[in-house]
Amino acid sequence: MNMIDQFIWVIFPYLCMMTFAVGHIFRYRYDQFNWTAKSSEFIEKKQLMIGSLLFHIGIIPVVMGHVAGLGIPKSWMNAIGVNDHLYHIGAMYGGGFFGVVTFAGMLILTARRLSKKNVRRLSSASDMIVNGLLLFIVFMGMFSTLVTNNVQPEFDYRETISVWFRNLLIFRPDASYMAEVPMSFQIHILAGFLIFALWPFTRLVHVWSVPLNYARRSYILYRKHRQHNAGQ
Repeated sequence: MNMIDQFIWVIFPYLCMMTFAVGHIFRYRYDQFNWTAKSSEFIEKKQLMIGSLLFHIGIIPVVMGHVAGLGIPKSWMNAIGVNDHLYHIGAMYGGGFFGVVTFAGMLILTARRLSKKNVRRLSSASDMIVNGLLLFIVFMGMFSTLVTNNVQPEFDYRETISVWFRNLLIFRPDASYMAEVPMSFQIHILAGFLIFALWPFTRLVHVWSVPLNYARRSYILYRKHRQHNAGQ
């Protein structure tokens, strides 16, 4: 493999993962006041509700599918009775359906941000970039699943992309696994790593604010409950 391949499939992913981790630590320590997303719900509710609902219904199964496809070896799936044909059906129809739902939600949210003057005015440049990049990532993932897999049925990402990814996580990177991967999958992967690098510096950090706020609220209620009981 040449130096370009080494940079694309080894150095770049590690840079993105490091930026994701360090960027979150820095943002949380020095910019907590801007951690949560500015709400535009008071400007327009209908499209926001529909788009958010579709996006969240779709994205959770999509993420779980990625975790299973990338993190669980093919041999493990076969050992529990999930053969290649069964897995392919689940990935094609299940992944395809939830991918379309996610894309529809993201398309509505992006159109809302661009078409509503007051929402657009409230949006920053990073908001526009994130919206566009997320839309592109979902589209490329859907294209790879529904089109590339049918055009190139002999390609099995569990023997290439999945092995490459797991090797990254255990610090044994091997760019050669990505040599024969179709272009649509490559673009989807690189765009995905890019969004992880941008994550700490955009509104995407508000994803973590829900469990954090819940934990803080539970802690406060727990303390009040204990103080009340102690005073009795």
